[in-house]
Amino acid sequence: MGDKRQEILSIIKDTRSLPILPGIITKLNALAQNSKSSIQEMARLVSSDQVLSARVLRLVNSPSYGFYRVSTISNAMILLGIDVVKCLALSTSIFEIMEQNIMGLWEHSLGTGVAANVIACRLKLAETEEISTAGLLHDIGKVIIKLKFQDDYDQLLKLVEERDIYYNKAELELLGIDHSDVGGWLANSWYLPEKLVEPIMYHHDVSKAKNHQVKTAVVHLADVLVKASGFGFSGDDLVPQIQPLAWQRLNLNEQFLAELVEEIEDRLIDAKNFSMELQEGNETRT
Repeated sequence: MGDKRQEILSIIKDTRSLPILPGIITKLNALAQNSKSSIQEMARLVSSDQVLSARVLRLVNSPSYGFYRVSTISNAMILLGIDVVKCLALSTSIFEIMEQNIMGLWEHSLGTGVAANVIACRLKLAETEEISTAGLLHDIGKVIIKLKFQDDYDQLLKLVEERDIYYNKAELELLGIDHSDVGGWLANSWYLPEKLVEPIMYHHDVSKAKNHQVKTAVVHLADVLVKASGFGFSGDDLVPQIQPLAWQRLNLNEQFLAELVEEIEDRLIDAKNFSMELQEGNETRT
């Protein structure tokens, strides 16, 4: 078991063997960190990707933002902010990595991103788009395990089915490590910000998050509620308890939770349509 853990860690350290993010995100990060960069430079870069451009304009013109007929990428980036556009680009890229490999997991992740957005908005938290992205990425470690250890992944699913146990418990038994650690390591290797790394790494144990415990609690709750809804497939059909610390950090009560569930169920219908739309778009591009 120890050998397998070290093998996984070695693969994560060898970034050449991992899925890479498209150059547009690397360039966007570089421009955003350079104080001499202008919004026009970033807009030209985003405009070079027609799919991303279309999604930026679609987002900025959506009713939830309340802007009126924004038609240029530079204006959209001013209104949305660079971080939101980066999250959108990241989400698009992650979809392409995940959708090609595990459709059920992609839908679970998409649903968790949607649910995290609903929870963050209802709680009036800042950085709702970043929290949504953290929800979308929370199980990225499972993708790496499937991509790099297909035989082990098959054994994991078999063990889950035979013993009716949680997927992450099967990971710990077979691999000595679970997907949240793998996902956290991958996020660090991609130089993602800590506000994304902590929810990915600690969504099964909110108490371990030190600097972004509320964001981590939101992703944890979103993960649980989406599993309870049966949307997508995360590796097992069991629904864990909401951790007491998440109740406390998000100031939850039964009535508020019931309202959340109702709104999330409605939004998951839209998520299913969105998933189908992205799949059709990818098929068109290939």
